[in-house]
Amino acid sequence: MTVTAEPPAAAGRDPRLAPTTLTRLFFDAVEGYDRPNALHVKVGGAYQPISHRTLGERVRHAAFGLRALGLAEGSSIGILSENRPEWAIADYACLTARYLDVPIYPTLPAEQMAYVLRDSGAAAIFVSSPEQARKVAAMRASLPALKYVIAFDDVSGDGIDLTMAALEARGAARETPDAATQYRADAMAIAPDQVATIIYTSGTTGEPKGAMLTHGNMASNVAAVAKVIPITDDDASLSFLPLSHVLQRHFDYLMFATGVSIAYVESMDTITVNMVEIRPTLVVAVPRVYEKIYARVLENALASGALKKRIFFWARAVGERWADVRLAGRAPNPLLAAQYAIAQRLVFSKLRERVGGRLRYFVSGGAPLAPAINTFFYAAGLVILEGYGLTETSPVIAVNTPIRYRIGTVGPPVSGVEVVIAPDGEILVRGPNVMKGYFNKPDATRDAIDQGGWFHTGDIGVLEDGFLRITDRKKDIIVTAGGKNIAPQPIENHIKMNKYVSQAVMIGDQRKFPIVLVVPNFEQLEKWAKHKNLLYADHQQLLAQPAVKAKMEKEVLGNLSGLASFETPKHVILVDRDFSVDTGELTPTLKVRRRVIDKKYKAAIDQLYAEHEGEHHAHG
Repeated sequence: MTVTAEPPAAAGRDPRLAPTTLTRLFFDAVEGYDRPNALHVKVGGAYQPISHRTLGERVRHAAFGLRALGLAEGSSIGILSENRPEWAIADYACLTARYLDVPIYPTLPAEQMAYVLRDSGAAAIFVSSPEQARKVAAMRASLPALKYVIAFDDVSGDGIDLTMAALEARGAARETPDAATQYRADAMAIAPDQVATIIYTSGTTGEPKGAMLTHGNMASNVAAVAKVIPITDDDASLSFLPLSHVLQRHFDYLMFATGVSIAYVESMDTITVNMVEIRPTLVVAVPRVYEKIYARVLENALASGALKKRIFFWARAVGERWADVRLAGRAPNPLLAAQYAIAQRLVFSKLRERVGGRLRYFVSGGAPLAPAINTFFYAAGLVILEGYGLTETSPVIAVNTPIRYRIGTVGPPVSGVEVVIAPDGEILVRGPNVMKGYFNKPDATRDAIDQGGWFHTGDIGVLEDGFLRITDRKKDIIVTAGGKNIAPQPIENHIKMNKYVSQAVMIGDQRKFPIVLVVPNFEQLEKWAKHKNLLYADHQQLLAQPAVKAKMEKEVLGNLSGLASFETPKHVILVDRDFSVDTGELTPTLKVRRRVIDKKYKAAIDQLYAEHEGEHHAHG
């Protein structure tokens, strides 16, 4: 069964929005909108605007500056930085000057960073700060192709060859009216099938692979999403997922193309503060962000007095009933409508204020979002449009829209993108958004894209009434020793809903039964321990206490109703610190590397299985 989506075009859509290349998207927006507030950045404690005109000029000067360094057309140039205006300026300068840019996660471990720079043959790299410059300096001896390190901050020091200001000044000095005209003409002449960027996918297994995305891949995907998400001139967005991740980069291209002002978060720690300052109407995030907001709301409710706690849980229940009725396409009865109005005033309005009070749509991608969290936000009047895609598909394959919306699915495929389900359940995708291939990896490219042009996503899913539902990751499926298949993600999502749980990872491949590794929410657990007068010096000692083990087992395993016996985790291993990107347990997009965790905690896992091997039959 093939599904292609042709939803109605959004009213008032900008007629210029059918960019064929990212360079055309850039010039169309700069010349078409010409507003004072294309971007916003925090300077000296307050957000300052940057106009389209200033942006156009800085991009042009940076592009001339790169050419002045003598870098050959088609060279790769790295960008190693947190989100800030210079990220976009470096990106558009590379694209318009016909270089390929290679974004690198600021948090990537050094050996992976070196691998990406070496594999792509980067001739230059933009770095945000002295700290990032030091990382590059430490590996520079192993990067023979790297000629220039360009710092966004106006600093000198470890291995910095020139600053962004110096690069732009060098470019401005070379500019003449004729040169500017020629530069624009050259940039506009770029063909859609020309590679624009190489984005390395961390993957949950193996070494990173560089997905070659063309101008046409990304521009066609921006146009497809613009058709189904209504965007107006009054919208504002906050950019905080790493721009090195294709999801935020795509979203920022979409915002820029439709004239929406983009504000950059100061840091990942200031998201909530910046939300209130910018009062965005459109925001993209990964499920972990929504999980954290939900956990904080729950925590606040539980820490309140008895009355406030009762009000919160009453409001949540009313919200769920109201959401069920609305999502089924019906109108709530007068009693439910009245109760919902009270719940809005007492509880939900406060949550909306916490995200700035003007939010129209959240967009979620990168991993599955627990339906219960999505329903809670929906009841609060905060609609999360959950979508799905991969780096290799530029990235959007499907997304829920205000018109076609179904919680628990990732929405219908976007315009022009074909989706089929293979006999083994794998989701296959074909369309203008599918990458050209993996850089320097012809075998991996052949494995990923078959002769019919279908990209094999590695995800398992089903199509229901044109809506795509992801049921699991092909590589992530746990196959027990008894040959039973378990999809761990929905079970992990359910476990993470508990206030005592921060992270959860199921293990059980080739084992008789599954278990779960849990990182507790230490804030909550320590409150409980204090109440129980437990004594401990650190997290390790806390988790070693029998009372704590019993409490966590009860919290984790006591709420797992509705699962088949074979897919129910039988035991819990408590872990005393968060899984992280630095330790290789999570990918930079915060997906769990199950095999790494399995290996890392092998001793504890083996010991638990040895202790309980004979018990399994007693559990069914």
